[in-house]
Amino acid sequence: MKTVSRRNFMKGGKNILAGLSVGAMANLSRSAQKQVSNAKGVTAVIPMPIQVVVDDVGWWSGRDASKQQEPYRTGIQRDHVPEDYEAIVRLGRALDIRPQAAMILCEWDRDNILRKLPTSTWMGANWENRKWVGPWLERAADIIRGNAQHFEMTMHGIGHEFWTDGKPTRAEWADSTGTMRPPDQVEAHLDFFAALMRQNRLEPFPSSFVPTAFLHGFGPTDGYGKSIAAILSRRGIVYINTPFTTMQHRERVTDGVFGMDGAVITVDRGEDLFDWNRIGVTPAGELRGPTCGMHWPHLLHPDPRRNSEIVDGWVRLLKPYQDRLDTLLAPNSESFRQQLAHHVRTQLAVTDRAIELDFAKVDGLPEVLSRKQLTVKVQSPGALRLEPDGVKVTSQTVAQRDGFHQYTVALERIPARKRAELKIS
Repeated sequence: MKTVSRRNFMKGGKNILAGLSVGAMANLSRSAQKQVSNAKGVTAVIPMPIQVVVDDVGWWSGRDASKQQEPYRTGIQRDHVPEDYEAIVRLGRALDIRPQAAMILCEWDRDNILRKLPTSTWMGANWENRKWVGPWLERAADIIRGNAQHFEMTMHGIGHEFWTDGKPTRAEWADSTGTMRPPDQVEAHLDFFAALMRQNRLEPFPSSFVPTAFLHGFGPTDGYGKSIAAILSRRGIVYINTPFTTMQHRERVTDGVFGMDGAVITVDRGEDLFDWNRIGVTPAGELRGPTCGMHWPHLLHPDPRRNSEIVDGWVRLLKPYQDRLDTLLAPNSESFRQQLAHHVRTQLAVTDRAIELDFAKVDGLPEVLSRKQLTVKVQSPGALRLEPDGVKVTSQTVAQRDGFHQYTVALERIPARKRAELKIS
């Protein structure tokens, strides 16, 4: 099968699906539509959460060797070092969030077990990884294990592509149309991903997944009676993050920026701010959806001792989204999923006496998606007192922004209550 360059593949996907751009932008601007005000100028919104997702973490070689039938890797001109893992932690700590690191694990193979899974690497049954086995593995693993509150392991893949007789095709979990690989191969790759985690004491198995090359199908794909989401769900995966523009059967999604594929929530990643292999670039741009997607080089500097300069640029870019009325930075992926469900489905109204919340539509989602917590932001010309009725306030902060009082109110639902209020006084 003819291979397609990573850059050309992504460009082609965007051109083919250009007709979706207007609809996609409409979906990604839901937060502005959900701001509701009363006659006194009190405005409330269930803000759109933003989750940071970093792809292609885990390579030790940064070299793009696609011309030699090897992976693109991260496409940079240096090897990766443990300090590159610390960059993710630094971002998480500075913003008080838990970035998701979508991991590729073949170069973590200490015992060459991937010889038994020839579709996972370019060497097939002759796989040899001794070059990348050294003290840096344990240093990086210590960083991951010791900073779990600021580093979430997410499954990306083993070798990123799928090899048949030494020839790669895109990609590991689905082909170029988004059709799932044969189920026995999907199960085998999952087994070996778990085995590589055990080798390096990186358990537990992730609860989130980013498809390699963003090739994925929503629901059952051509020729199969079950979806990859159903297979992943049995492993504990509850969340998939991928651009809908390259997703097979994207028309099945009913909630704009997310859809439920059985019990698994699939979230539209949208477009990253930079091309996949840019390194040492000062972050700039405007996020347009619930995912701040990036590839590992976007956090790094050609000189790893200067990674902090790039990370601090991301902090400056992202921190305002926490302060805005219509957005917030999700502290972790579980909170992100809950907030996104409420952002899209919970009905909000503001009267002179109360901020009203109707949970009927969010309660129509599968039970596996917890819907207990949500955050509401309220803006007012003057100081307010907000008294909960039918819901618990777990925290509340207030700040002065542009001459307004802005309240950030974290709520916990009371079981069996389908409606709630924050009474205004």
